[in-house]
Amino acid sequence: MAIDLGYWTPVYGGFLRNVRDEGRMAATWEYIREVSVKADRLGFHTTLVPELYLNDRKGTDAPSLEAWSLSAAILAATDRLRVMTAVRPGFHLPAVLAKTVSTLDSIAPGRVALNVVAAWWAEEARQFGGVFPAHDARYAQATEFVEVLNGLWESTPFTYRGDHYDFDGTIVEPKPSSHPVIFAGGESDAGREAIAGFADAYVMHGGTLDEVRANVADMNARSERLHGRPIAEFGMPAYVIVRDTEAEAQRELDRITTVDPHSPGYASFEQFRQNSNLSLELSRREYSVGTRGLRPNLVGTAEQVAERIDEYADAGISLLLIQASPLDEELDRIAEQVFPLVGQRSLAAAG
Repeated sequence: MAIDLGYWTPVYGGFLRNVRDEGRMAATWEYIREVSVKADRLGFHTTLVPELYLNDRKGTDAPSLEAWSLSAAILAATDRLRVMTAVRPGFHLPAVLAKTVSTLDSIAPGRVALNVVAAWWAEEARQFGGVFPAHDARYAQATEFVEVLNGLWESTPFTYRGDHYDFDGTIVEPKPSSHPVIFAGGESDAGREAIAGFADAYVMHGGTLDEVRANVADMNARSERLHGRPIAEFGMPAYVIVRDTEAEAQRELDRITTVDPHSPGYASFEQFRQNSNLSLELSRREYSVGTRGLRPNLVGTAEQVAERIDEYADAGISLLLIQASPLDEELDRIAEQVFPLVGQRSLAAAG
């Protein structure tokens, strides 16, 4: 099977919690613009723009960029790149968000996607006035949130009565040129059931091949039961280290995973662990880059990494969201050395 290769936009100025200096990576539009234009030119398929109002990688007092204004700029600066922007229902009015997405689609038709996130960071919600109900209730809210988005994109006027939202004759014009793909992720049973109901696509944390196969089978079964069809796309983040030799790659892995419990981002990691129903215990080693990005073990020579990516494609992953540091340099390396060795869906379709 083939796979689309994308990347994770570093709104926090870097991916590494244990490494303070990541070269030129910074939480600035100048750096993100450079990475976005380069990724578009190199042929990366999708970028995920995470929505975090506090910096969970470098510490809460460090700068980070706002997802939706940043996404508009990325879409305007690129020609082909799909931009998947995270949205937490507890921080947004769904009708306003529907209007925002429609406007972004007019800037870049067909290149807007969403990642609906049932938030995990209580401290962030407290500081920014976000709604932060109990875990399962956040997925019930997310379900209604997406129902409202879909309704506003499909009908004019739109009326809705729910537990979280009420609308009466609401008009959103223009409509998007095509239905934006809606991703979501979650590991609890309640989360998976909700996502299978409201999302088109599923994005999971990094996992082993067996974990991915199990996730794909479970989510496809739920979607088949609810809708009579499988999940449209399966995304997974992974931290990638490509070097000329396996030993060099291992040295880089050792450098970035030397955990400092006193690092600025460690407290947010503890909140994430406490407020999420995760399917496995997070190790401090995995904490080093977040989203369990090291668990897929995409570390080694270009040949080794490409072989591993193909194995994940065979396991059901259709979109790999690459994390690497420094990202501008590593995207060049990955495009030059790994792209020719991996069967890519977008390139195959173009041929």
